[in-house]
Amino acid sequence: MISYQAIDIKMPTLRRREVTAWIRSVAAEYGKSVGDIAYIFCNDEKILEVNREYLNHDYYTDIITFDYCEDNRISGDLFISLDTVRSNAEEQGAEYEDELFRVIIHGILHLCGIDDKGPGEREIMEAAENKALAMRKSRA
Repeated sequence: MISYQAIDIKMPTLRRREVTAWIRSVAAEYGKSVGDIAYIFCNDEKILEVNREYLNHDYYTDIITFDYCEDNRISGDLFISLDTVRSNAEEQGAEYEDELFRVIIHGILHLCGIDDKGPGEREIMEAAENKALAMRKSRA
């Protein structure tokens, strides 16, 4: 089950059934099924609090993914700062909605086993994001 909730911020406008179907199709591309996924949309202050408390990181970020996967079933809690999504979109000259969907799928790709911290991994993640975003557009 995929759930969507907001803490101290207005819930973004999403067609939840379409987003859920898209997420399931992306996971299937990696041979994964979807277990329990919780999207928690929040502001910068909340994501900083989560980053400090659980990861001992003292900085803002767009997404924090807590991985509870078992075997080929992806599960996790995904905290997304809508403040950072908006500022990243502005910095990159991207549409807010496009950046939001990129971040939404970024967390799923992490759960599917794609990393982005090591040498060359960022390019692999970006290619996977672009492929997933193209899948979403072709579904629309």
